[in-house]
Amino acid sequence: MNARSSTPHRPTRGGRVSDMSHASDIAHVVIGFDDNRLASELFGQFDQNLAILEQKLGIEAVARGNQLTIRGRPEACAQARLALDLLYIRLQQGHEIGPGDVEGALRMAETADEQLSLPSFEPRGRLAMAQISTRRRTIMARNPAQDAYIRAMDRSEMVFGIGPAGTGKTYLAVAYAAALIERGDVSRLILSRPAVEAGERLGFLPGDMKEKVDPYLRPLYDALYDMMPADKVERGLTSGMIEVAPLAFMRGRTLANAVVILDEAQNTTSMQMKMFLTRIGEGSRMIITGDPSQVDLPNGQVSGLAEAVDILRDVPGIVQIRFSDVDVVRHPLVGRIVRAYDAVSRLPSAPHRGGQGEEA
Repeated sequence: MNARSSTPHRPTRGGRVSDMSHASDIAHVVIGFDDNRLASELFGQFDQNLAILEQKLGIEAVARGNQLTIRGRPEACAQARLALDLLYIRLQQGHEIGPGDVEGALRMAETADEQLSLPSFEPRGRLAMAQISTRRRTIMARNPAQDAYIRAMDRSEMVFGIGPAGTGKTYLAVAYAAALIERGDVSRLILSRPAVEAGERLGFLPGDMKEKVDPYLRPLYDALYDMMPADKVERGLTSGMIEVAPLAFMRGRTLANAVVILDEAQNTTSMQMKMFLTRIGEGSRMIITGDPSQVDLPNGQVSGLAEAVDILRDVPGIVQIRFSDVDVVRHPLVGRIVRAYDAVSRLPSAPHRGGQGEEA
């Protein structure tokens, strides 16, 4: 007969744990939530959010009114409780949650006892997801890499976000820049990309220079309009408060009191990257994003991003955040595609594969 032990009732920020006892391999947790309406939103329509917890963690979750009973392996129950705690706090703050938020909370809960990839940051006394808030919406970190990325942008003047498409590198950078503009921390927002040809040549595209390069900058526009009201974006573009420009237009400038984002940085040359990084001026912040696996430079040309990441690895004030396929927050197929291509690229006879990818 397995020995059973009981533990004192332990409160959570999301509710009250009224009982927690377990055998050697099974835990039984009962949680009560104070707000019936929020509890209903937390569980999801037809308990769909609880179904995600059950599927991902292998637990049983049964809701009755504002009370939830969780049964399963002790570590899985603890992760479920932490994830629910995070989600309930978000609901208390007036935000909505969906299946993606539930999976994000689970990723955070799985690494609750681990230090984030930035050892200089303060140890976290409690589990919390970093967030970016603008007047239009609030973005919550959906995995530890995003959490570290947001915290890095909040504390460092220069941040590199490196990893595959679909991890939110560009989207979070633009969201953070929009928040800085709204708070008045900077006076200008500058978004830039190298206009590298990926299978088509700029000279043969119709229109003037702006019309030729705008398609390369479209992901930056899309993220910007998602974070700020359209009329404010239009006024900012007209007044020069918001500038979207090819990397070549940065030469010779000193960018003071601005937040500057360089997207698709893997397509910069060594000279272009050095030129860009040395544009930073007083009161400015720089965020550089890129995917080293999607280089569209001519064969034999060294990527400025790969070189800069190596050269600047130990420079104080510069933080590098690395994302991987497990951090993809798009459709689950995106992560599987990234893993498949990575596996092929590691083969000794694998040819170089480029191609310009759009970042979420």
